[in-house]
Amino acid sequence: MSRSSGKPVSEVVGIDATFADRFRDALTCDDGSNNNNNINKPDFRELDLGSPVSPLRTTRGPAASSSSSSSGSFSGRTGPTRKPESAQNNSNTNTHTHSLSNNNNSGELSGSSENSPTARKPGHRRSDSGSALVPLIYSGQTATSPAMNVLPTGNICPSGKILKAGMMANRSSRTSRSDVLGSGMGNYGHGSIMRGGGKVEPASSRGGGGGNETVKKGGHVQSVDPEELKRLGNECYKRGNFADALSLYDRAIAMSPASAAYRSNRAAALTGLGRLGESVRECEVAVRLDPNYGRAHQRLASLFLRLGQVENARKHLCYPGMQPEPSEMQRLQVVEKHISKCGDVRRVGEWKSVLREVDAAVAAGADSSPQLFMCRAEAFLKLHQIDDAESILLSIPKSELQINSSSQARFFGMLSEAYSYFVRAQIEMALGRFENAVTAAEKACQIDSRNVEVAVLLNNVRMVARARVRGNDLFKSERYTEACSAYGEGLRLDPSNSVLYCNRAACWFKLGQWEQSIEDSNQALHIQPNYTKALLRRAASNSKLERWEEAVKDYEILRRELPNDNEVAESLFHAQVALKKSRGEEVYNLKFGGEVEEVSGLEQFRAAISLPGVSVVHFEVASNLQCKQIWPFVNTLCGRYPSINFLKVDIQQSPTVATAENVRIVPTFKIYKNGSRVKEIVCPSRDMLEHSVRHYSF
Repeated sequence: MSRSSGKPVSEVVGIDATFADRFRDALTCDDGSNNNNNINKPDFRELDLGSPVSPLRTTRGPAASSSSSSSGSFSGRTGPTRKPESAQNNSNTNTHTHSLSNNNNSGELSGSSENSPTARKPGHRRSDSGSALVPLIYSGQTATSPAMNVLPTGNICPSGKILKAGMMANRSSRTSRSDVLGSGMGNYGHGSIMRGGGKVEPASSRGGGGGNETVKKGGHVQSVDPEELKRLGNECYKRGNFADALSLYDRAIAMSPASAAYRSNRAAALTGLGRLGESVRECEVAVRLDPNYGRAHQRLASLFLRLGQVENARKHLCYPGMQPEPSEMQRLQVVEKHISKCGDVRRVGEWKSVLREVDAAVAAGADSSPQLFMCRAEAFLKLHQIDDAESILLSIPKSELQINSSSQARFFGMLSEAYSYFVRAQIEMALGRFENAVTAAEKACQIDSRNVEVAVLLNNVRMVARARVRGNDLFKSERYTEACSAYGEGLRLDPSNSVLYCNRAACWFKLGQWEQSIEDSNQALHIQPNYTKALLRRAASNSKLERWEEAVKDYEILRRELPNDNEVAESLFHAQVALKKSRGEEVYNLKFGGEVEEVSGLEQFRAAISLPGVSVVHFEVASNLQCKQIWPFVNTLCGRYPSINFLKVDIQQSPTVATAENVRIVPTFKIYKNGSRVKEIVCPSRDMLEHSVRHYSF
């Protein structure tokens, strides 16, 4: 691709500065403010003056030979569209240019200013005598003045109509269909004419020398220029339709695969879609195609900065021959400072400071760095906030961890991608997914085998995984003392492993050493506060030691976490009863589960609802249809929530109970807790009833 001379357009073609500014604005996406918002916009690169992109170019000089003077025009049908000839053939001539549209950014040059006193109508020049305006044939060849009484095929008249040679006499007989110059954004001038306002868009050789894409529209052949596709893609990009813009850029690249501009624009669309890894790879293709393409280097620098790869960002921001933007350099330095501090405090284990520096680096511009987010996850893990660490792990797609840049960046002394797997291995180990941890650590070692920290982690992960397997096998064989030793070996290598602590607590429980079981359960819960198995171990050990209040607290938490677990419900029920007995409260007629109890008298009713825990009373009439329909579901709830006492009262057979409870409509459900009414539901749906029962069962 030829490069621009660097001169202003007005200097090159001799037009006034005001019009040149408007022309340049129409061809570039930059707003002239030199702010950072323009870096990811698609390119509207100014025309390289040596490129044969404008079929509207006319030349003054010797007439072309007759063998090359054909304009490619035709009458009443379409034919193959010729590419414009290379401007190198006319490099010694003075060029005059014309524009058909102020909105054209596909590479055409603009003529003299419309305010110029010598401005002429587009498509005309003066004859040699200087008196008459003669239409020109825009064929990419040297224009000649035809005889005044004969118009060559394809001429463009001031009215926009097309006159054909030899057809002047019988023109009045053809009124049903006229030949008009194709409207639209195409590049006219080859003499290609479509009936009924159709158009043919000639190809541009700019952007890799690709061919045209030809389609049919309205029964006619239509040729699409890759520059036109780029222009349409830019319009979609401006409107925020990044997917449509990407599709259009893809079509342009398919036609001109060697165009660095198209690749760079495709990168912009990918960035808009949040696909930064793909955008980096596309920009790298652009700079390989055109090593001096400044916009692609700028875009790469911005992408690498967002990804936290400071050195890669600096390499492209300070590319030889380019002047970096001061604001971009300042942003890079701020991000670099916070990442460096993050590494310093990480080495000494100040994990809260690590979180602060990560947040500062993200706020400064590294907002899409997978490694910074993984660093945050590592800090959460070390601070025993394992749920937060796992949440980050799940939120980062694996594809974003693999940028595959041609120049691999380092993070805390290891390759960036290796660091991501390094943290993943630690989190998987803490969650008890030992096989996944080994796989992640092995992957980190494959990427960066020379890093000592990665090698140490891989060795530890493998040894801890083996200790856990050995301890599990010994536990299954009821060799609990040896299992405790095996789990202890793993904990010496990984003292923050909640799974190994919980497994050893189970061994202590089996050996009757409940104090040690509670101690290991506490360690596991300190690392992973919502670890249900550790809660079960501690609650069961407290029950064995008759510490009923602590047991009830743990079982109530487990009941909320596991609402459908009958064993947890029964354990909670018995712990509550034991707690009441230990406090000297009178406890009688208690049961867990069973069938719905039928109540026939007021005294029986009051005694039943006064029992500890929750009671659900179904007020019904046996002959009522709605009561009959919901009754089977009440039995289902009784089996599903065995810790709740379910009662049934027929208000016709027990009118005193109905009167005392003021029940007039059936079915009515009332929920009591320790003798006090907490909720009343009249004619509920099944979902509403179960929701209320479940809520008060905790």
